[in-house]
Amino acid sequence: MSAAVDQSLPWQVPGRAWYARAVHQVARDLLGTYLTRRTPEGDVTLRLTEVEAYDGEHDPGSHAFRGRTERNRTMFGEPGRLYVYRHLGLHHCVNVVCGPPGTASAVLLRAGEVVSGAELAMQRRLAVGVCDSERQIARGPARLTVALAIDRSDDAADVTDSEGDVVLHQPVDPLPRTIATGPRVGVSGEGGRGDLYPWRSWLVDEPTVSAYRPVARRLR
Repeated sequence: MSAAVDQSLPWQVPGRAWYARAVHQVARDLLGTYLTRRTPEGDVTLRLTEVEAYDGEHDPGSHAFRGRTERNRTMFGEPGRLYVYRHLGLHHCVNVVCGPPGTASAVLLRAGEVVSGAELAMQRRLAVGVCDSERQIARGPARLTVALAIDRSDDAADVTDSEGDVVLHQPVDPLPRTIATGPRVGVSGEGGRGDLYPWRSWLVDEPTVSAYRPVARRLR
């Protein structure tokens, strides 16, 4: 676990049953948890500040809305694993699979605050573009995956494995949080309607939360 995380607190790595719940419950509970990525170059840990829920075949904004494909097959597997996809051939996005196997629900990790390994994360970001502050290192799903060096090779990685390359952990007694909800970012059509699918959740007053930008005509 990252040296910058308060080691005086009792910590836990949630097991698979923690993820095998309704996608909206998991999404809210992911806020304020910590994700550590281990690589030979060093570890990077961030605190999740923004997520989006996607509810499989019940959700017109989901990759799994039209059923199983080679691309989305990890979503149909066991909860507690990463679903990593490449968006428009430009960048990667990372989700955590949740719900019972076969339901294909997942939570997109949209943004986080880097709490350890910021120098390494910044190097990764600067290698592919501009990053003018630590606030911007993982502010947005593409930036988050760059900061953590996550790509398609990490698809199906098990975040419940405390010794794994990507692990999610949290204090046994999490701090109180103030959570806001709203429309998902960049989802076209009905799935992007905030009145029907206010399924983006974020921690209030967190500077790392990304800006809302609706994008037309895109199915995630």
